Amino acid sequence: MKKLLNFLQKLEQHKVHYTIEHNRDEFIMVLVTIPGERWEVEFDEAGGIEIEIFKKSTGVYTDESMLDALFEKDEI
Repeated sequence: MKKLLNFLQKLEQHKVHYTIEHNRDEFIMVLVTIPGERWEVEFDEAGGIEIEIFKKSTGVYTDESMLDALFEKDEI
């Protein structure tokens, strides 16, 4: 839960629009849209994170350090 709250605080600090959904048991999804990309970031109750990025190439990632890359974009 702490990772989710920290991520939401960062989004708000950077004035990035997001929505929250609950589509799978044990996961909370944060949908983030920035110019040219859409991110689906899912947090599970055990502290795990899954990140799916929709742009020219897509994939599912579990590397939490990718969350920092969202805030390094020039568009934000």
